[in-house]
Amino acid sequence: MAKKVIVIGSGAAGMTAASTAKSADPTCEVTVFTQDEDIAYSPCAIPWGIEGKSKWTDIVMHTPEYYEKERGIKVYTKTTVESVDDASKTVTADGKAYTYDSLIIATGGKVFIPPIEGTDLKNVFVVRTIRGGKDIQEASKDAKHIVIGGAGVIGLELAVSFRNMGKDVTVIEMMDQVIPRIADKDMADIMQKHLEDMGVRFIMKAPIQAVKGDGEVSAVCAAGQEYPCDVMIFATGVRANLDIPKALGFDVGQLGAAIVAPTLQPYKRGRLVPDIYLAGDLVQCESAIMSGATMSQLGSTAVKQGTIAGFNAVSAKKRLFGPVASPWVSQIGDLQISGTGLSKGLASWYGVDVVEGKAEGLTRARYHPGGKKLIVKVLADKTSHRIIGGQIIAGEEATGRIDWLTAAAINGMTAEDFLVRSENAYCPPTSMVKDVVISAVEDLCRNLE
Repeated sequence: MAKKVIVIGSGAAGMTAASTAKSADPTCEVTVFTQDEDIAYSPCAIPWGIEGKSKWTDIVMHTPEYYEKERGIKVYTKTTVESVDDASKTVTADGKAYTYDSLIIATGGKVFIPPIEGTDLKNVFVVRTIRGGKDIQEASKDAKHIVIGGAGVIGLELAVSFRNMGKDVTVIEMMDQVIPRIADKDMADIMQKHLEDMGVRFIMKAPIQAVKGDGEVSAVCAAGQEYPCDVMIFATGVRANLDIPKALGFDVGQLGAAIVAPTLQPYKRGRLVPDIYLAGDLVQCESAIMSGATMSQLGSTAVKQGTIAGFNAVSAKKRLFGPVASPWVSQIGDLQISGTGLSKGLASWYGVDVVEGKAEGLTRARYHPGGKKLIVKVLADKTSHRIIGGQIIAGEEATGRIDWLTAAAINGMTAEDFLVRSENAYCPPTSMVKDVVISAVEDLCRNLE
């Protein structure tokens, strides 16, 4: 008898899980339920969709019809899962009960909206779905003043897109730097200056106090000032969507996300729950850098977890999801910024004393045309000399370099080990003969002496 797999959620984790389960066991029946009207798309592309740089139809990789015809996966869009009964193994969606042998919960996260007045006014948005992106695009056509709440990478990408559209853009951030927590202030300040040169205005250390308007937004209040606003967008971070895990009584960790085993099975009162798997933004991860919990709400993490959850849902031989360093990268205007492991702020949270190394150079040989500025910062534990993180700002090619540092951090390399064991490929159009990453680690070693 064919195994029945139900997936709740159609994001990167959910659709990857569905496809993996079907691939691992072509005889199984896979059903996906999602409240969204679009599936299999990247939320990271929404700022470019709003700007018109990317077509909405190109952002969506596949349709429900494609999944049913080509992969034998039934997808119910705009469908609400009302309840899950793990005792009887049933999911109730839009009033109808469906049985399962394995259940995958991949309901993602919810954008945090502060509990202030005016968040329900017309033309106040969050950035999470393509439908939301289209609504923002439509509302912005005749808008002059755009206010973005939050200076994380999504907020900054949106700011660039709106400036490219000729809008007046104000970013309001409660912290004293952009890209808080995951970037160090010296690196963040470079990115803030880059956007200010593009005409973006920043209001820092200013929690949003209220959204004002008569029916629709007209101003945003922060730090005792009012800022005119035709469209307001909250890009204030994502919290795990725990509606279903909490209803089922699953254990929740100190970071406000579901605790899972390496097999991605949840726990209930400390005991492993059979036949249920969790993947994506609602999951608390284990840090690969320091012993302890961390969050990794990244598309790359979601796909990896979805692959493991989908395989485990249909196979007796289980695969494991390991600790994470959470490398990230963002294209903000003409600059890329990336990071991995711990920032200085996160290291302080773990109680780690940090030593840093830094170097500047070019992405190509000095004599080769087109080379762009490259700044590399590497962090190490002062006691053990182990590399625990790094950040890169570059005009190009930040991804490969941050992946290099990620491998070093995950494998527990010390700064001294890195210089002994690391090499860089050299070609004038792609790097300097000694890559700036190595120069930064050399500086780190000097500072550790």
